[in-house]
Amino acid sequence: MDVLSRPLIDRTLPLLAEGYAWLPNRMRDATGPVVRTRIMGRPALALRGPEAVRFFYDEENVHRHRAIPEPVLATLFGHEAVHTLDGAAHRARKSLFLPLLEPGRVAGLVDHVTAAWDEAVPAWGRRGSVVLFDEAGTVLATGVHRWAGIPLDDADAAATARDMIAMVDGFATAGPRHLRARRARARQEDRLGRLVRDVRSGEVTAPAGSVLDLVCRHRDADGEQLDEKTAAVELLNVVRPTTAVAWFVAFAAHALHRWPEHRAPLADGDLPFTAAFTHEVRRFYPFVPFLGGLAVRDLYWRGEWIPAGGLVVLDVYGQNHDESLWGDPYAFRPRRFLERPVERDELIPQGGGDPATGHRCPGEGITVGVLEALAGRLARMEYSVPEQNLTIPLNRVPTRPHSGVLLAGIRPAAG
Repeated sequence: MDVLSRPLIDRTLPLLAEGYAWLPNRMRDATGPVVRTRIMGRPALALRGPEAVRFFYDEENVHRHRAIPEPVLATLFGHEAVHTLDGAAHRARKSLFLPLLEPGRVAGLVDHVTAAWDEAVPAWGRRGSVVLFDEAGTVLATGVHRWAGIPLDDADAAATARDMIAMVDGFATAGPRHLRARRARARQEDRLGRLVRDVRSGEVTAPAGSVLDLVCRHRDADGEQLDEKTAAVELLNVVRPTTAVAWFVAFAAHALHRWPEHRAPLADGDLPFTAAFTHEVRRFYPFVPFLGGLAVRDLYWRGEWIPAGGLVVLDVYGQNHDESLWGDPYAFRPRRFLERPVERDELIPQGGGDPATGHRCPGEGITVGVLEALAGRLARMEYSVPEQNLTIPLNRVPTRPHSGVLLAGIRPAAG
């Protein structure tokens, strides 16, 4: 039987069972950096490597439009979000987000987040112990709302953060987590849709140049303003992923507990090492397992065929742990990023390609800036780590330390 006509067995159930390990396991059994399979009934071609990243993000090869399953849209991204668009429509919508990557804007967000962190830490100490993942989510939600010009009462911050976290936590699963994610999105889209309506009617004033102001005034490729629901979706696509940096904050604390030798250079403000530590946290710890798109036409990659409309899957977790790129991929070693420059399409924890023209996450710079600032604060903060379950299950997507990283005896850094 010809390789192109050989039937493919659907691997959706093993994918759900194995999580992050599923695709790297298939790649390990393959003869090269490509796997042909079937997912959710569609033929799929899975690939990895910098050249594969460029192939995947070439819109003449792969489109993201219609590739995102409805459960993911209904929880993580939102219907009609920028992630669902391609071509001119995608570029026009993405132009709304790109100014947020300017260094001054990122620095402003970092200032708001660190101010919220510094306000929260004394209360953590008075409480005896806290779950860092939960508290970081509240800090991040508070900071990004202030920066974006979106009103948020302090009394509502924790509940709002729980909704933001729920949207991320429930996108890749069935059952209660997924239902919580859908309910959280509905609440937050309703809240922000009302806010957009009030801004446009003049009942609420958006700070000039704020994210709220930009979203309310943005016009798409067709020259029309975003409807209230879509505007709410795109506001959430700023505040939700920023709040999701809580995953990386928990991972950073996990790394400092396991490898405490990294604490001193962070605490001393060694900026190159802080950047390297941040990149290593994003590379080493599991967050995005893979990304998918639809083949625009019949495609060949390294001699393997995928029909038009088939799935093209980029192995994100596998690439970030590829021995040919990293040498010792399962060692947590920040200094690897000081030893050689890392190319854009080698490190892809939040996708690859050019953020200005493609689907690479425009908030990646925000993630890096915020995590650098909070990693330094963690390293300078005094606390103990009580006995707890710090395992990170790879069959849970998205995963995190089981305990959320429980900290006790917290005292702010001196000075």
